[in-house]
Amino acid sequence: MSASRSETARAPGPDEPEPSRERDRDPERDGPGSDLLAALLDGMDAALCAFDADGVITHWNREAERVLGWSPEEAVGRRGFAGWAVRTADADEVQGRLMGAMHAPGRQVHEFALLRKDGGRVLVRTQSAGVRGADGKPAGVYCAFSEVHAQIDLERSIALSEALFEDASWGVVLVDVDLRPAVVNANAARMLGRHPLGSGGRTTLLGRPLGELVVQGVEELEGALHHVLAEGAPEGLADLWVTVRTEEGERRRCWRSGFLRLASPLAEEPVPLGIGWLFQDVTEQKLAERDADRLRFRFSQLHRAARAAAECEDPMEAATAQVDFALAGFADHALVDVAAAGRDRLVRAAATPSGAPGPVARVAGAGIPVRYAPGHPALQAMGRVGAVRASASASAGGRAGAAGAAAWAAERQWPRDAVHALCTVLRSRGRTLGVLTFLRAANRPAFERPDAVYAECVATRVAAALDLAGVRGEE
Repeated sequence: MSASRSETARAPGPDEPEPSRERDRDPERDGPGSDLLAALLDGMDAALCAFDADGVITHWNREAERVLGWSPEEAVGRRGFAGWAVRTADADEVQGRLMGAMHAPGRQVHEFALLRKDGGRVLVRTQSAGVRGADGKPAGVYCAFSEVHAQIDLERSIALSEALFEDASWGVVLVDVDLRPAVVNANAARMLGRHPLGSGGRTTLLGRPLGELVVQGVEELEGALHHVLAEGAPEGLADLWVTVRTEEGERRRCWRSGFLRLASPLAEEPVPLGIGWLFQDVTEQKLAERDADRLRFRFSQLHRAARAAAECEDPMEAATAQVDFALAGFADHALVDVAAAGRDRLVRAAATPSGAPGPVARVAGAGIPVRYAPGHPALQAMGRVGAVRASASASAGGRAGAAGAAAWAAERQWPRDAVHALCTVLRSRGRTLGVLTFLRAANRPAFERPDAVYAECVATRVAAALDLAGVRGEE
């Protein structure tokens, strides 16, 4: 640098003209092109300044003015930062490192403490690179800089975004305003039924309607996404039950979902870019919670039934009370058939009304055997001395719809709305006393193994009451 430190540090006196670009202006560079360049520089989000080969500032944009407080008119034409934008003691080091980029390959990154016009200090991170003239020789340096905390915030945001889409334990999907996936991370691809390392991986999900990925529950999901676009993100998380079409078949899953509305930071008014959808598969947790709630309720019903039965003078009334309490939340109909003279003959002793809901009551005219055909589930339960489950969907022989289910129920002497059945044997003191049958309509799921265990527990109590009532049964 040709000028001494005192010369570079001296600010213009009151009678001296402000440093200006006028004295070094090249007339051939003036015109529409220079106006366009000035507009582009002033419109940049990054602070930018440029030096010629002698270290004189040639460009200073509005963002640089915002960061340091010095206007372009005050900055352009000065030689280096000494005495005004940097402390004099640091001026040589700062100027040397900046101008060193003129002869170094690539970009140079440095951090400096610069001075604001109001006297405050600000730590900036600079990226500087050399500028070459038409003859290929070094002609100067341009320097882009920003406050370190702003740069760190930007880097953190980028790092967070990359981590979410690569390493997050949650599924993360960026949904565009047309409700189509635009970016999908590995966990989301796996939960949506696509192996991230398989053929096409995550890219096969991009741009596809959600209805092609979610078989059931897509209406609730799209409704939540529309709400986020229109009203913003909800306050809490939402549990969405969906059925997903996977390569292995359809799976029923529960996704705990959170939503964020994404808006462009570059627009004067918020412009929606899409929705950030974060979700986690909580199916096992929800099923465990449901099973625990069901188990608590059933235990409570057994306890209440035992107390009610203990107050009944008539053992048969105690038996029907046990069945009544068991029906709540478990089945729509119940039948109590007791063994007659023959092991394969059953007589209806109590039942719920077939036409409308009601309590279990004794059947008038008891003693007439029920016309159960060979192979009937109740007879199977007696033969196995255990529980038997049956459903119209698996046994209707291909007959479609409600008509087939009604015919299936009628053939088995059950109410016509019965679709699922659970028959369990009534045993007491080593004797088979009959069969307890629970029936469900089409709006309930089929009986499962835990349901059979509960039915057997109820049957044990009912059988004890029937034994007290004098039902002899078979050995």
